[in-house]
Order: sequence, then C-alpha cells, then structure tokens
Amino acid sequence: MPARIIDRYDHVPETKEDLDWAELITLDLSQYDQPGGKESLVKQLDHAVRHVGFFYVKNFNISQEEIDRQFALGREFYALPLEEKLKYHSSADLERGEYNGYRPAGHRILGNGIKDNVQVYNIPKFDGYHHRQQPAVLANNIEEIEQFSRKCHTEVVEKLLRLFAILLELPDEDQLVRDHQYDVKGEDHLRYMHYAARGAELNKKVGGLYSPGHTDLGTVTLLFRQPVAALQILNSEGQWKWVRPQDGTITINTCDALTALTGGLIKSSIHRVHVPPADQAHIDRLGVLYFARPNNHVVLDPITNSPLLNRLGLTKNVFTELGQHLTTEEWVKVRQTQQQRRTREAKVSEDGKYSYGDKDLQILPGLDAKVYN
Repeated sequence: MPARIIDRYDHVPETKEDLDWAELITLDLSQYDQPGGKESLVKQLDHAVRHVGFFYVKNFNISQEEIDRQFALGREFYALPLEEKLKYHSSADLERGEYNGYRPAGHRILGNGIKDNVQVYNIPKFDGYHHRQQPAVLANNIEEIEQFSRKCHTEVVEKLLRLFAILLELPDEDQLVRDHQYDVKGEDHLRYMHYAARGAELNKKVGGLYSPGHTDLGTVTLLFRQPVAALQILNSEGQWKWVRPQDGTITINTCDALTALTGGLIKSSIHRVHVPPADQAHIDRLGVLYFARPNNHVVLDPITNSPLLNRLGLTKNVFTELGQHLTTEEWVKVRQTQQQRRTREAKVSEDGKYSYGDKDLQILPGLDAKVYN
C-alpha cells in the first residue's frame, strides 16, 4: 500500500515586533571551495566562536524543499494522537540518559508548579548502532530522513570542522572530521521539536520562558530557519538578544564538547527559548535541528597538537581539572542523565531568575550544570 501523500509545510509569517536582534555573522559556504575561501571564512568565524558561539551559514547545498519536507514530517508526527506517540517514549530510558525517541510535554516541571510545554522526537544518526522502531509516518519516509541527516553532516558539519581545524592551526584540516565520522558510533541526531503556545498567566509564572538559559552538550547544533521568534542568545556584554530568522540560512551554535576539546577557546554558546512576541505568542513553534557530537570513543581532553592552544596555554578544561578524562559517550551519558532527571521544581522569581535545589544540577561530583538567568 503506497505511503500517504504529505502536504507541504507552509511557514507562518515573521513577527512585526521591533525586537532587539543579535548581530551575527553569516558564513557563505559557497566560498568554501574557492581559492583562499576556507581561510577567508576562518577570519570571519574567529571572533564569533571565541566570543558569542552563534553564527549563520548560507549556501549549504540543502534545498528549502528538503528542509520543508522535514518540517512537514515533524508536523505529521506531532499531529498523531498522544497514545500513539507514547509508544515511542520510555521514562526509564530518559532516567538512564537514553534520549532517542519521544519525550512528551510535561515530563519536567519548570518551576512554580508549571510543567514544560516541549515535545521532542530524536532520530539517531544512521550509523548502524541505533536501531529503533519508528512511527509509520516516519518509517515510510526513512530513506529521505537518512539522506537529510547525512547531508547535514557532510554539507555543513564537516565543513565547519575543517574551518575549526584551520583556526586551531592543526597540521591536518581533516583531524576533527576523523573524530566526527558519520558511520562511526556516535550520538548525533536529528530532532523535531514542538513548543505549544501557553496563556499569558502561565508564561508569567515561569519568567516568560519556554526554556531557561543553557548550553548544548555536543560539538555544534544546526537550527533550521524558524520564523516564530523565541531563540535568544547571551552576548559577550551579558545582554539577551533575539536571534532573527534569516531566509536561506541555518543558525549554528557551538557547544560544550567543542569547548572542552579547545580548552575553552571556542565558546559554548549560551541561549534560551523565550515566549514569542505578542503577534506570535498564540502560535505553536515547530523546530528542526541537527546535533553533531564527536564519535563516542573520542576523549574530550584539550587537543594537544594545536599550536594556537599551546601558545595560549589552553591545555586544561573543566573535566581534566577534576582528574576526569571523559569519552564523548561517557559525557553524553552523565549530562543527559542530569538533564532528564525529574528534579525538584525550580523557584522562579518575578524577573525570571531560576534557582534549583542542592544537587539538582549535579552532573559529576564537582561539576554542576549551569542555568543562566
């Protein structure tokens, strides 16, 4: 029986509100294969990754039609009855740090008695190590999903890894690529993410936030253009700025594992999800993201053969200072276990500051997750 035809995805209009937008660079990846192109891109990238950790890329060889198909598949999944979606959810898995599959809204309490409004569906990369049953709407399109996942990796992630290698003055620009091979066991995944609109009174009780300030745990995160404004970044001056949805771009943020590998040189970007502006506050927000991480066996110690890191004395990180030499697999496990833990609810002040109980944020003895207010 042929698969049901899926209607195209139509994006909602952008906000008309006058928001305080972040000023971010845009890397034009069409320069990548031009003479001197990579070096030019690295010069643009340098300040962004050291100070903000956010930037855009354009001309990345993934068509808008391919992207919209992923939004359509995400929409179709979230339109399923809850009992159907729950077939792909396991609370026990989440408590063990296993995060692939479905996480329903309300799994965690944000604060002041208000549950989170976020549904997540994670599809692990197709490396042969993450066999999972998928709902029919995704199983019937799984080859297309795999192709999209692989293009995220080859057309965007690998190119950025080579730029990072040049920035670090590594002897081989493929060194980081070898630590992030798609077909080697790893924790990369594609995500469909759904934020349900909430009423003003509930939003007020959680400081006007869908998700408080945090960093991501991997190498880089790819966020495909999302016209419902909600993402905010903390800039180097300590100000929260809105991230503008730009046509034909992917928003990129650098993450904790890359910070660890570079001894803190490359900043793990701090971001949060705010309630959308007034003209979009009633709209559910659907996102398509790709999370790239080093392969599971990679030890997250600072890179030793980077002339730049050695000149700057960046030879330690938060793990090694605790005497820990974590592999990516170990780091993801402990961080996800902390993230998915059903903590006591946070206290949220009227101005949106979140405070947690003792050990709620503990990842390892001596290392706590940070929530940025």
